[in-house]
Amino acid sequence: MCRLLFCPVCLAIPGKIVNIDASKEYATVDYGEGTQRKANISLVEAIVGDYVLVHAGFAIQILDEKEAQETLELFREMLRAGEGS
Repeated sequence: MCRLLFCPVCLAIPGKIVNIDASKEYATVDYGEGTQRKANISLVEAIVGDYVLVHAGFAIQILDEKEAQETLELFREMLRAGEGS
């Protein structure tokens, strides 16, 4: 586990909340292309439809849709570049 305030090897991935469980502690987050996972949302005040930044299974920040989509596109570009090497 990285213990630095900023860690160049740690990633937080944006996704859209599509469902929140009854306890309001966990949400189903859609990362696109059919990938959905549960994330703990106890650190943020999120609602269905919000975009969140998820790190190590925890939503750590709410993003606006534009920022989330731009970040997702950067990840896609990195993946495409990696496929070419």
